Amino acid sequence: MSTEYYRNHAHLLVALDCIIFGFDNEGLKLLLIKRDFEPEKGKWSLMGGFLGKGESLDEAAGRILNNLTGLQNIYLEQLHAFGEVERDPVERTISVAYYALIDVQAHDKELVKQHGASWFSIHDVPELIFDHQAMVNAALKRLRRKASHQPVGFELLPEKFTLPELQKLYEGIYDTSLDKRNFRRRILSMDVLVKTEEKLKKYSKKGAYLYKFDQKKYKERVSNGDSLVFKPIK
Repeated sequence: MSTEYYRNHAHLLVALDCIIFGFDNEGLKLLLIKRDFEPEKGKWSLMGGFLGKGESLDEAAGRILNNLTGLQNIYLEQLHAFGEVERDPVERTISVAYYALIDVQAHDKELVKQHGASWFSIHDVPELIFDHQAMVNAALKRLRRKASHQPVGFELLPEKFTLPELQKLYEGIYDTSLDKRNFRRRILSMDVLVKTEEKLKKYSKKGAYLYKFDQKKYKERVSNGDSLVFKPIK
């Protein structure tokens, strides 16, 4: 095919935007950064940048996230392509959004701060530039759908956690309050948690037992055809 065929078509910019969800025992959070160039300079934004000529989409997303936040070796899942004609007021730009789930405590908070990034409660997100709020909404929808039938929530927790912490996480994901007894009964009935002999006494004198997610047992149950529903009931 002649290269002339390609020259006769529009050349568009391709951007990557990263939606990073975190959990730190206070609730579900979103990582944002203040944009340092026009247009919309000084306003809150997702981590974004442009695709380089020698990069794949995945490579570019990882590079951009690392450059802007210091975070690395984060698994990013491709979410959706956003291509409204007027989404960027400067030039026609197609953005491919990625999202990730991380345990905030497992990463260097100071390193993130040094890069000017900040965590916001999912209920207190400031006004975002362009169509970034639509990206966040799409990522939340994907997260809730996946969390209903996959143990993705455990990616946001430390290796050992209490049942109250796990409940708070699912309440954050689904933006709802859950009955303590119903939640405990549902989650323990799946038989994928291992109770340790350790207790966390941060919130009460009696303390709460620490649990671990049993990845091996979960995979065995799935391979046996068991249907595990992680979506909690109120």
